[in-house]
Amino acid sequence: MIKQIILAFFGSVFLVVLFNIDRKKLLWAGLCGSLGWIVYLLVFEYTSSATMSSFAGSFVVGLYSEFMAKRFKTPASEFSIPGIFPLVPGLTAFNAVKYLVEKNNAEALAAVMQTISVGGAIGFGIMLSTTTVRFMLKIFSSNKLSD
Repeated sequence: MIKQIILAFFGSVFLVVLFNIDRKKLLWAGLCGSLGWIVYLLVFEYTSSATMSSFAGSFVVGLYSEFMAKRFKTPASEFSIPGIFPLVPGLTAFNAVKYLVEKNNAEALAAVMQTISVGGAIGFGIMLSTTTVRFMLKIFSSNKLSD
């Protein structure tokens, strides 16, 4: 488990280098990927569902990204894109294509559906976390104005 978390960290860090994101955010983006993967592993242990685990991991990545974006005064995507990288179902998508080439239609359909559901869960988790943070910030800023 520790090895997976370390690999998630480096997977996110290497993406920061690849996309030429500010090096000051290297450690923070790596932490984002690790945090998302920790949540993924914890939820997967209890639910055995890659879709639910990916949703929970991406939700946490989105929350972390929004708060770090406020702290560094930078777009949240500088943290969320490297942060979700470990959650992307690359192997499942590869297996779907492999099964299609092998004409194993039942396995291909299952892998395609798994890939789509995990991808949708990642997108929904990021969207929901971003919306939640912005909604909460609006509520808190309007309460400060009314005081």
